This record gives sequence, C-alpha cells and structure tokens, in this order.
Amino acid sequence: MTSCTMFKNNLKLAFRSLLKNKGFTIINILGLAMGLSICLLIVFFVVDELSYDRYNANAGRIYRINTDIKFGGNASSYAVTPPPLAQALKAQLPEVAQTTRLIAAVDSRFKKGNDDIIESKVAYADSTLFDVFTLPMLYGAGQKALAQPNTIVLTERAAKKYFNTADVVGRSLTFVNINSALKITGVIKNIPSQSHFNFDFLISALSLPSSQSKAWNSFSYTTYTLLKPNTNAAAFEKNAAHLFDGYFAQQPGFNAAGFKKSGSYVRLNITPLTDIHLKSNRQYELGANSSVTYVYIFSAIALFILVIACINFMNLSTARSANRAREVGVRKVLGSARKGLIAQFLAESLMVTLASTLIAATVAIILLPTFNQLAGKELSINLQTIGWMLPSLLIIIIVVGILAGAYPAFYLSAFQPITVLKGKLSAGFKGSAFRNFLVVLQFAVSIFLVIGTIVIYNQLQYIQHKDLGYNRDRVLVIKNTVGLSHAKLLKQQLKQIPGVSDASLSGFLPTGSLRQPNSVFTSRVPTSRNAVFSEIWPVDEDYLSTMSMELSAGRNFSNQMSTDSLAVIVNQTALRMLGYGKDPLNKTLFYVPEGNDEHIKEYHIIGVVKDFNFSSLRDNITPVVMMLGNDNRALSVKFAGNDANRYIKQIETKWNAVSPNQRFEYSFMGDDFNSAYGTEQRTGRLFMIFTTLAIIIASLGLFSLAAYAAEQRNKEIGIRKVLGASVGAIVGMLSKNFIKLVIIAFLIAAPLAWLAMHKWLEGFAYRQNIQWWMLALAGLGSVVIAFATISAQSFKAASANPAISLKSE
Repeated sequence: MTSCTMFKNNLKLAFRSLLKNKGFTIINILGLAMGLSICLLIVFFVVDELSYDRYNANAGRIYRINTDIKFGGNASSYAVTPPPLAQALKAQLPEVAQTTRLIAAVDSRFKKGNDDIIESKVAYADSTLFDVFTLPMLYGAGQKALAQPNTIVLTERAAKKYFNTADVVGRSLTFVNINSALKITGVIKNIPSQSHFNFDFLISALSLPSSQSKAWNSFSYTTYTLLKPNTNAAAFEKNAAHLFDGYFAQQPGFNAAGFKKSGSYVRLNITPLTDIHLKSNRQYELGANSSVTYVYIFSAIALFILVIACINFMNLSTARSANRAREVGVRKVLGSARKGLIAQFLAESLMVTLASTLIAATVAIILLPTFNQLAGKELSINLQTIGWMLPSLLIIIIVVGILAGAYPAFYLSAFQPITVLKGKLSAGFKGSAFRNFLVVLQFAVSIFLVIGTIVIYNQLQYIQHKDLGYNRDRVLVIKNTVGLSHAKLLKQQLKQIPGVSDASLSGFLPTGSLRQPNSVFTSRVPTSRNAVFSEIWPVDEDYLSTMSMELSAGRNFSNQMSTDSLAVIVNQTALRMLGYGKDPLNKTLFYVPEGNDEHIKEYHIIGVVKDFNFSSLRDNITPVVMMLGNDNRALSVKFAGNDANRYIKQIETKWNAVSPNQRFEYSFMGDDFNSAYGTEQRTGRLFMIFTTLAIIIASLGLFSLAAYAAEQRNKEIGIRKVLGASVGAIVGMLSKNFIKLVIIAFLIAAPLAWLAMHKWLEGFAYRQNIQWWMLALAGLGSVVIAFATISAQSFKAASANPAISLKSE
C-alpha cells in the first residue's frame, strides 16, 4: 500500500471516528476553538502594542531626548528639553543626521464657518519633522511646509473636516487663539494610530516666540534626533549629556558647584522611539502610553489559555479511552501496526485542530469590534494582518494538533490486545502522575488569574473612592472659554442659576493637563539651596470652594483685598519643603515670573490648602503654589442634585447669550478623572473576561478527567454500591483526589500571583495592599467551582445501575 493510500485511509478512518462520536467531537472542537479564539485576540492586541512607531522608515535610528531633574527637594522625570537643545545637537555632534521638536498646544480653537471648534490634537512643530518621521505628504512640499511662521499642515482627516476635501494647500484656516489666519502649506496622511503622538494640526514652531529662546533652564519642547547609520546610541547619549552640561553651567548667575553640592542635578538621557509607548511614563508625554508589563501579562495569559485548551483536548481524548480500547484491541489482533494507529489518532487530532482553528479565526474576527471597545484599540484585519495570521494559523494547526494529539495517540496505541479484550485497561504512563500535573497546571493558571483580577478590581475601586482632597462629583467643566471676552460676566451669571453652588475660572484643574512648574525661593537671592520646585497655579477667589478643597490654616483669596494680588496659598507638601514649620502665615516667598528673569516678586502666604491629588495616583503629591490670577482657559461649575441635564440646558442658554458664535463644549470632572485610568480599567475588564473563560476551559478539562476517573473505576463503584455504599460516599471518594489537586494548585499559584500583583501595585504611589481575603476568596472559589464540576459527573457515575458495570464478571 502506498503512502498516499495509507494517508487517505487514515483520514477516512479519522473522519468516520469523529462523526461516530458527535458529542465528543463537538465538545473537543468547541473547547479548543474557545481557547484559540482568545489566544488570537490577545495576539492581535500584543502585535498592535509592539508595532507602535514602527511605521517610520528610520524608526531604529530615532531617539527622544529626556530630562531628569532634581531641584528644590523634588526629583522628576520629563519628556521635554530646553528649546535650543535641538539646534545645538545638530550643529555640534557629527553623529546627528537631523533633529526636530514638538510642543503640544492647549485649548486650541479653529473657526469653521461661524463656529469655533476646540481641537485637542494640535501641536507646534519644526519643519524638520518630515525629515525625521515618515509622514507622507499628500499635497504640498514636506521640507518647506512649516518653514515659515503662521503656516500649518493638516492631516487628511482634519482637511476634510473643515473643507470637505483634502486638496486645500494655499487656503487659510483661522486660528481663534491668536485671531489670525494660518496658511495651509501641506496635507499629510492620517498619522497611524500606532504612534506615541497623533496630531491632526501641525503649526509651524516659528509661530511661537519660545521656539527661538536660548534659555537652557526652560524645559518645554519634545526633542527628537535622527542618528546617522551605525551610530552607537550609548556614546551619543553621553556626548549629548556633556554638551548640555556645558551650556547649562554657563547660565548667567548660575553657581554650578553650589548646585551640585546641594544634591540637585539636571541630566539628559535618551529613549529609543520604539520604546516610548511601552517603556516611558514621564511627565509631559505627548500621548497616553501603555506599559510593557501588560504585554507580558497578556502574552502569558494567551500562552496559558492555549496550554489549558490543549490539555483539555488530551484529557477529553483519554477520558474516552475505554470506549476505544476494544477498537484498538480488535485492530491490533487483525494486524494493524502501532504506527498506523498513531497516524490515525494524530489525523483525528489534526482534523479537530483544523476545525477548531477555522472556527476560532472566524469567532475572533467577529468579536474584534467588541474587543476593540474593551481594549480601547482600533484593530482591523488588513493585508498586513493576513500576512502574519495565515502562517501563524498553519503553525498552530500543526503544532497544537501534534502536541494535543500525541499523548492520546501514543497512550491508546500502547494498549495490549489481550488485556483490552479481557476488559482490563492499562493505567498508562505509569499511573496518574502526568494527568495530576495537568490538573494542577490548569487550576494554578486559573487561580493566578482570579487573584490578579481581584487585586486589579480592588485597586480600581480604591482609585474611584479615595479621598483626593477635592470633590470631582457634580462639577461641569466648560473648556473653550480662553477667548471669551465676557468670561467673568458668564461666571457670575452661572452662579445665579438656582442649584449652582459655585463657579471658578482657571485652566489649572486637578483633572486637567495644563501644568506650570517653576521654582519659588525662601530668600530674595535665589539659589538652589533655598529653592522649591513647585507647580504655579493662577486661580480665582472661588477656586477652593468650587473644588471643595479644605484649608488647614489661614484663609482663602478675597477680591475685596487688594493685597491678595501678592498673596499665595500653598499646599501642605509645599509647606513642608519650604520649611516654614507650624506657623507659615504671612511668611514670604519669592518668585521669578516666566520670561522675566530680571524681576523677582515677593509674595506672602495667606493660607495652606490640604494636599490634593492633581496627577495620577501612580505619583506622589508634589508642591503647589496658588496665586490670584486671571486665567480663563476653563470655567468649572459646581451644582447640586443629580439632574445634570437640567443644569446643562440652563448653562448652555447663558453661554449662547454671551457667546453665540462659539460652540458649547463641556465635560464632567468625574469623567475626566476616570479617563486618566482608562488603561487600568480596560485591563481590569479584560482580566475579568479572560479569567472567566480560563475557568470555564479549566472546568471543562476537570469535567473530562472526572469522566475519565469514573470510567476507570466503573467496576469499583459497582462493587461499592452492591456492598451498601451511599451515593454521597461515592461522590466524596471520586471528588477527594481532585480537590486535593486544586488545593495544591492554589498553594503554587497564590505566592506567584502575590509577587506579580505586588510588582504591579508598586507602580502606584497610592495603593491598596494585597489582603489575605483576596487569596482566600480565590482559593475557596476555585474549590467550589472544581467540586461543582466534579460532583456533577461523580453523581452520575454513583447513581448508575451497578449491574451494568458488573455484568462482564
């Protein structure tokens, strides 16, 4: 018989066998398909996370320059650098091919018809941006597109939004913030979503006076460098830091020796472009980054679920070994070689895997939109995806089919004909140690995921309910008030609405992105020894009451007191670092306004506000100094009651009366807070879903093993029943060993899960510790689920008529 004929015969036999046992085949296919579909979705997620910024042709040679600063008692990491750094690097370091800068714009508004539209994806950029990054130009000349001030480049999406066409080069777009028209000099393709920055409007950096600044102590621009081929990145980092140190030390009046002696420092370092999304979490990032930890976690989950699914396949096959034992025995007596039996069983395994993989791929594609919503992604099936997915699926079919089918194939084909035909089965693989290991592995993974889910959920609940030092509930934030000519009038009108308790004008919000770090000093002669690096927030007299912030000492600002123009309120952290002790009121501090280095202003402290969290709970609270100022970038309105729609309608009416040509745009402060933890919330949801599915798959495997155990001990159960054993006693006998295995799995998984989640929690400055009840709940839940799964099969075996199992005797 030729090999081809034997192959065809094995496929026919395998197909007939699978068709004969429809129930077994369906369970096996669906169980494996469930695991594979989850694995595929996670692979989509991981591939997307790893692909960030790799669309750039020179991605491997692009680096972002970062700054680490310790000054005034604070140590911080920034993704920004001084304005002149880019030009100095290009001019003085021969290994640099090109440099470019970006700086995000805040509260930008453009005019469309009679409407002012606020846009969040706006940045100022150097003309060299297109030399460093791969941003294909659809219309216009890339090298000259931003070479002149008051010019702008749009993405195709933005151009169509404002002009209904992408061919808009030469036309103008009114930039409301400066009440001036910007000339459109280029239209680029939409920046891929897999980018650490994603702007739709790129304004020439020459439009900003700060772009020409020579100040080396101002940190505001995101700077990138494109290195020449074969450049040693570590050597470049060292050279760039040395160059910066030289310029920084030459600042007028700067005492480099005293600065260093005080323990302060300013250091440059670099981050590869392809590491930014997953390995960078600095202040002033251009977008919300993820974490490589989640890539590792989800990759491990995909692998574990795939292993669990394969284990189930093996267990379900061996669980029906008694039913196929006589078939094997008869075929061996009739002359079938063992390798022929192995080939048939492997063919069955490959056919099941093929069917499961096709179903899994279909299910994964169908569920992709839902998965995108859960994961906050924009994943899609395109030619690039198909390019790696088809070979991957083929490998999965072969590898999983052989691995999952190998144990049943070798196990079943090893039966001795005489033993089988007498009704006796080999224990196989020298007892049950291997199968016990599989059960322990399955439930160890499941318990690990359960503990992880509980810890993540508990931390998210802690974030939601932690006292932040301000009240974000029922606070409406109107965001496009920066150009409003009657902002103060509107504020007073809104305060007259029944149910509105307060309103405040300030762009510096605890949930906002606008920040202004600078130094304050305890002496008129500023030095690094008497400096405190702090947030400087201009606010109005209603700010504290609108945010429900509490004073621990002193009083609030008052517009009735002219001296309050030189008054400040500091938070408790700033007070500690200033060293003013328990009696800070009326103490002085000194501040050099931005852009006015020659004039130092003296302020007196009138109050101390209790510490409040204004950045992520991953970070410790840093100093804040509030000054009475005129900042109308946002209008916050605090109202009572739960009928938000009623207040919104009344506020919008007032808005339209004051500013009929500006669009009314708002958000709730609570929603703004929640969005800052979107990654953790999505991770929690995905963890919960994957954990549930992993438990279902593991329970299916346990169900199959319970069936296998009952089948192996069929005659023993019959004898025990004849001798008077109760159904409960038999159920307990069959369940006891499996419960032991689940407990062993818990003892293995619990410490590993504790270590992994403790590491995850270390990323939060404010966190809940892992409590003993979390581990206990996971262990108890696993035992209950396991017992419920096992007892169902055990009760069925214990309730069977013993005469049926004993009739062969």
